[in-house]
Amino acid sequence: MPTAYCFHCGTELEEKTLDGQNRLVCASCGWVHYPQLKVGAAALVVQEGRLLLLRRRRDPWQGFWYLPAGYVEVDENPAAAAERELFEETGLEADAYGLAGAYYFDDDPRGNGILLVYNCHVTGGVISVNDEVEAAGYFNPTDLPEQLTGAGHEPAIQDWASRQKVWQSI
Repeated sequence: MPTAYCFHCGTELEEKTLDGQNRLVCASCGWVHYPQLKVGAAALVVQEGRLLLLRRRRDPWQGFWYLPAGYVEVDENPAAAAERELFEETGLEADAYGLAGAYYFDDDPRGNGILLVYNCHVTGGVISVNDEVEAAGYFNPTDLPEQLTGAGHEPAIQDWASRQKVWQSI
């Protein structure tokens, strides 16, 4: 583990086993560092039965398709983060109206986390991608791109497609 210091007293933290896990602990004041998962929020935007996906311009997963998404700020409601990320990446304004799913991921080189996916209703704007995005497009559940990003996006997209196929068969 890298050298770290106590947030409370500044003492160098020591590695100890607590509750069966290696933890960084302050020998001076007893503070324990508990690493936490990253939290991402994604916008699930569907128009005429097709899902909005973006193709990444940068690594990780450059050239792969994903839901409009990003990390939740420490003082931000995750639904608001999904709306913000959608606007930043596409120029679309939306209202998040319900949680579509939560997906654990351990394949992101930036760290493990949880992706919270929100149903979003577009209320304004036109698609104008930012410098993180190479392309944007709407996809039918049966014609999804082959290259989908990790970090919870692939299972979220596949779940959406599966639900659509069920509805279409009824």
